[in-house]
Amino acid sequence: MSDEANPYESLKEQIDDAAAYIDADDGVLTRLKNPERVLETNLTFERDDGSLETVRAYRSQFNGDRGPYKGGIRYHPGVTRDEVKALSGWMAYKCAVVDVPYGGGKGGVAIDPADYSADELERLTRSFATELRPLIGEDRDVPAPDVNTGQREMNWIKDTYETLENTTAPGVITGKALDSGGSEGRVEATGRSTMLAARETFEWLDRDVRNATVAVQGYGNAGSVAAALLEDLGADVVAVSDSSGGIHDPDGLDARGVKAHKRETGSVSGYGDAEAITNEELLTLDVDLLVPAALENAVDADLAADLEADVVVEAANGPLTPGADDVLTERGTWVVPDVFANAGGVTVSYFEWVQNRQRFHWTEERVNEELERTITEAFDGIVEAYEGEDLPNLRTAAYVVAIRRVVNAYDQGGNWP
Repeated sequence: MSDEANPYESLKEQIDDAAAYIDADDGVLTRLKNPERVLETNLTFERDDGSLETVRAYRSQFNGDRGPYKGGIRYHPGVTRDEVKALSGWMAYKCAVVDVPYGGGKGGVAIDPADYSADELERLTRSFATELRPLIGEDRDVPAPDVNTGQREMNWIKDTYETLENTTAPGVITGKALDSGGSEGRVEATGRSTMLAARETFEWLDRDVRNATVAVQGYGNAGSVAAALLEDLGADVVAVSDSSGGIHDPDGLDARGVKAHKRETGSVSGYGDAEAITNEELLTLDVDLLVPAALENAVDADLAADLEADVVVEAANGPLTPGADDVLTERGTWVVPDVFANAGGVTVSYFEWVQNRQRFHWTEERVNEELERTITEAFDGIVEAYEGEDLPNLRTAAYVVAIRRVVNAYDQGGNWP
């Protein structure tokens, strides 16, 4: 696996690949490859022993032509300026490809949250929320959870913003707990859209997802939910992994049982009689469906040459480098891109925002029905572009659909001043 590819350069290369099929001014396309603004700040907070610590944090607002900026906040030691720029760009085009009226945003703090207590994380999060206060708002920029953040951190940000603004504004952030204005179905949304993307792809390819063998790299929220829902469709989840390593059982694992084991032990390793394997071994298993659900750049060109999966559905953001994409396209491996496959999170975040603005609560059934409609319609649009315009792969098709929507919104609004 490679960690050398710059994710922001990967994003720009993906946009360039799609731009060849789009009739748009070069100046507009250049604009659509760069964030509108990036906040880079140092957060100083108090540790439990009374000492002070300063850490680096970022928020990138990529494009607001279609609506408020939207995107998660992650806590990870690998967070960099270029990473959040890339992730905010992927968010802009993710929202466009599923036709959700948002722009793209992303934030991050360069820490390992495992090194801090809950009280320290609260002080850090509230410090970040204070820095974000001038930038965010229900109609400006709406953050959400991402890697190593969840309902708890979103609740803290909401409370900090509302306290400082002396107002009630539940729509300032999504991914909240239900009692704080969150939405039914939000926790499972990214994994659910990954499942729906796989189901629609197999149906399009005239293949049956029932009894399909599945390997999932990254068994966090998205990966574990996708595995369980694919298992519900009749697929056989034969391998999963997390940061500690992987497990493999050719006869099939119990996806929910593995998740329970990880909750108890902190790792998927040691589950039942499954064989221990490395992450790289998992990625190169001979399976029908591979779901990369960890971090970006999990597969580079060299590793892609060893992949044996027939279909790859990206639950993570940017798990394949552009070089890996080229290898898999040449080999005829179907890659369902992240900007579509994992768009369930932002889609249900949009539903949460709508509920917050209306002060009206949807049932989980309605949320899941609306999500399924959104994902299936988006897939149909991607396939129509792919088949109708002789595009090289589904990723290019998704970007063609998305960039055209952003360009249209920009053209309709005009350039000012």
